[in-house]
Amino acid sequence: MLKKLSVSLISIALASGSAYASQESKSWDASKKAQAFVKDALVMDMFASPYGAGWTEDKQMEDYIQRAIDTGISGVSATLAATYYTFEQFEAERNKWQSVINKHPNTMTVGYTVEDIKQAKENGKYVFIWNSQTPTILNGDLNKVATVKAMGVNTMQLVYNGRYRTGLGVIEALHYTDIGLSDWGRSLIDEMVKNGILVDMSHTSYQTTMDIMSYMEDKHPGVPAVFSHSGPAGLYECSPKEKIKKDALAPCYRLITDEQAIRVAKMGGVVSPTFTEWMLDGIFPDDITPEQGADMLEYYIKLVGIDHVGIATDDMFSTELVKTFAKNSPQSYNDFGYMIDAFDRGADSGAELAKFLPALTDELWKRGYSNDDILKMYSGNLMRVWEQTW
Repeated sequence: MLKKLSVSLISIALASGSAYASQESKSWDASKKAQAFVKDALVMDMFASPYGAGWTEDKQMEDYIQRAIDTGISGVSATLAATYYTFEQFEAERNKWQSVINKHPNTMTVGYTVEDIKQAKENGKYVFIWNSQTPTILNGDLNKVATVKAMGVNTMQLVYNGRYRTGLGVIEALHYTDIGLSDWGRSLIDEMVKNGILVDMSHTSYQTTMDIMSYMEDKHPGVPAVFSHSGPAGLYECSPKEKIKKDALAPCYRLITDEQAIRVAKMGGVVSPTFTEWMLDGIFPDDITPEQGADMLEYYIKLVGIDHVGIATDDMFSTELVKTFAKNSPQSYNDFGYMIDAFDRGADSGAELAKFLPALTDELWKRGYSNDDILKMYSGNLMRVWEQTW
């Protein structure tokens, strides 16, 4: 069944004048049982709020994390770099986050290992692990892979949306022939595997992802990769490879095919759909509902099995900053204006996990999923992959 929303619903959303930044996004009602379950569970989010693109004041981050702590969220794989960040920009970004964390030693900490994550949960602290959505933080120097690993980067993408030395991103592949993974990209994978950095394929062009998986299966058998925040194109009956049409509601260019999801699962990896509205490019012109979140999870569960599905909000703290960032980064968002148009039509919210997860838990119980199933999605499957790769 086609899941795209009707034009009439878009009109209603626009007429309402609603424009939610994440910090003002909707809180969903949940049972006390679900609230208690989330508090007891080990739950790891993934969000993308680089300083300046997601927050500009310490209090924005502190308030967001405090809401997560109050709900029981255990920690996050936080994006410190995207687009074309240099090593120097990444280092400054990391220091900015660390300076805030240092102000809250009783409630916040940084984790470098799976044991650190478990220990933080036991100690009642919210734990940060770092990821980069770009390889440009290496400044072209493969020796820096070991450096960024020592600085806490445990997950990294080989490309973002645009064109990289490693290959093409999903947006660049809309414009040019998808040439796949480069030789330098293969060398980078070797260094990442050697140094214990997980390969993430979100935002990556179809052919580049297929080349990554082929290379890893050949040269690094048994080492999994992930799609850390990629929705299922099959759920919305559209192709990520189709050209954007001016009147298209959901071109799906940042979603992945069933083939990609099945293949990464066969490697032992994980696919995590994003709950962030703008990543779905106008499919949902208002806050994504717990039912819609469960639809994505259930689609992947039926496709690849419960042991290969995770969660990721890919949330940002301030939608207005995201819009500005996208407008000022044309190399990374050259999507014929579609992302900005989606914002303008109402896709300007995120499912902040603190406000969303207990209600999602109720919905998953309603659909018959067990506590063990849910715990696998909330952290268990990714913890297994992290343990294998870090």
